[in-house]
Amino acid sequence: MGHGAADLLTAAVAALVLIAIAGALYSHRFGLSHLLVFMVVGMLAGVDGPLGLPFDNYTLAVHVGNLALALILFDGGLRTRWAMVRDGMLPAGLLATVGVAATACMVAALARVVLDVPWAQGLLLGAAVSSTDAAAVFAQFSASKLKLEQRLAATIEVESGMNDPMAMVLTLGLIAWMAPRGGQGGEAASGLAVLMPLLGQQLGLGALIGVAGGCLTAAWVKRLPIEDDHDGLAALLMAALGLLLFAATNRLGGSGFLAVYIAGLLVRHRAERVAVLSLPGLNGYTWLAQAALFLLLGLLVTPHEVWQLVVPGLAIAAGLMLLARPAAVVLCLAPLGFSWRAQCFVAWSGLRGAVPIVLAAYPVLAGIPGAWRLFDVAFLVVLLSLLIQGPTLAPLARALRLNQDDV
Repeated sequence: MGHGAADLLTAAVAALVLIAIAGALYSHRFGLSHLLVFMVVGMLAGVDGPLGLPFDNYTLAVHVGNLALALILFDGGLRTRWAMVRDGMLPAGLLATVGVAATACMVAALARVVLDVPWAQGLLLGAAVSSTDAAAVFAQFSASKLKLEQRLAATIEVESGMNDPMAMVLTLGLIAWMAPRGGQGGEAASGLAVLMPLLGQQLGLGALIGVAGGCLTAAWVKRLPIEDDHDGLAALLMAALGLLLFAATNRLGGSGFLAVYIAGLLVRHRAERVAVLSLPGLNGYTWLAQAALFLLLGLLVTPHEVWQLVVPGLAIAAGLMLLARPAAVVLCLAPLGFSWRAQCFVAWSGLRGAVPIVLAAYPVLAGIPGAWRLFDVAFLVVLLSLLIQGPTLAPLARALRLNQDDV
């Protein structure tokens, strides 16, 4: 690439970011997620937009997505107070495991009818869209300025940080199940034989390394001469530690997403002063990560192909928001004594964001037949979630009398 082309590319990317930021500032007034604007700008710059930039690099999108999500989850852990973790661990843990699995199964049944796909592909779509998105939830809660009862707020926020690993493991396990084994005449591996060991390895190693890494990181940073943010160096230190832990955990076969979230929680608990000092600078890194990720995902989508699936996409999005997610919430939270108002709000606060789109890109990379349809439907689910659930979250909390400032 020559200097002229590189300059043009740099100018184009910078202009897209500026347009997205300006649009996000205005969209905030209407309760829309800032992240939605970045995605729309990416779509407008893409192959069907005015700029017509061709982009189909799913590998790049997945790699950027993984790094961005790791940074977002580590930041989310650092921002979560230990008292909130104690209050929300049991309900959030149930939602992040049983709730994710139940949601995936119900979406699979719906996809089997609406998209006429095999059960395996339906489960793959269900797994991809089953988890709530930490970035979307944190951003929407910050923008809405809701003051919820602590157990309720803790359940929603901790769940959004914990359920991504479960959805990731289910997605990867299903892909391994669907992929033919070499030398076996194209026979697929047994579903349980693939899923259960992978689930145990990913979650077990992720939790173990997250605890060990979080304790070691906290012990080390407490001994460093960090008196203030040192012009952003404290944030850079935390970001580097989070990404190192993420990469090391993945290399060892565990869930890097679970590891960095747990590590962030423990660093906040055991080295709170240093963690709090790093948060303002780290916020800039997470916003940059989110901006890059949503711009890339917007570029990756081909709107005219998505439009062909708008009817089944609407049906699956509606089924997820109105049936699957509420049923999973009732299954997990009713036995724990949550009121019907709280259950309604938890069900509606299950915002989808970048995670389902990134997870839906994995089957495309794996060459699963018809995977592009799953990717387009996952994109529609995310788009509708951000458009419908995001702006109505605060009004619903007030209507259900859950906002403590209104009581």
